[in-house]
Amino acid sequence: MVADEDRRSTRDYGLLDGLMAQFNPGSDAAHTLRVSSAHEGIGAPSPWLVRFSKLIPAGGNVLDHACGGGRHARWLAREGFQVEATDRDRAALAGLAGEANVTAREVDLEQGQWPYAGVVFDAVVVSNYLFRPRFDLLLEAVAPGGVLIYETFMIGNEKFGKPSNPDFLLAPGELLQRTAGWHVVAFEQGVVSAPRNAAIQRICAVNGQSEGIALP
Repeated sequence: MVADEDRRSTRDYGLLDGLMAQFNPGSDAAHTLRVSSAHEGIGAPSPWLVRFSKLIPAGGNVLDHACGGGRHARWLAREGFQVEATDRDRAALAGLAGEANVTAREVDLEQGQWPYAGVVFDAVVVSNYLFRPRFDLLLEAVAPGGVLIYETFMIGNEKFGKPSNPDFLLAPGELLQRTAGWHVVAFEQGVVSAPRNAAIQRICAVNGQSEGIALP
């Protein structure tokens, strides 16, 4: 059985909160990253999400999958998107009560019936969470032409702390492999150094082959 602490650390430690990452063009095939700017504070949306949210249609429907405390759901809603924020943590979801443009949904995303069979969104957002058995189902929730914005920990993070269980760590290039056939707008993987060292991987991809997508 997976330790609860390791599972929580994929969502709640917030190592990617408020990071401004700069790609190192001189790095090797691992696309090593270094982050020099300060942590923007707990609750700040991920700069990766903020940047690529510009590819989501204005007012579009967004699934914030395994949303935790809802920092991304809250930010997206205030940007005018219609957000479904889903998590199994009732206490965390309670913080979204009364938030305009947010529908909070308590559901176990890893057991029981998949809640989004036949439902699609203009974008799916995932941060600091990985559950491989339902990854393909999650991709099916992205509408044709819709956007996947995903970032979480990868192999190598065990050197720095939690999460260290490989069940919750992406393999090198795994997000690229899982989105084969999609249009990859941006992909990064490597080590960040603020607010503390962590190994991460992130992608923005559009469901289907698209041309002429400008980098935001």
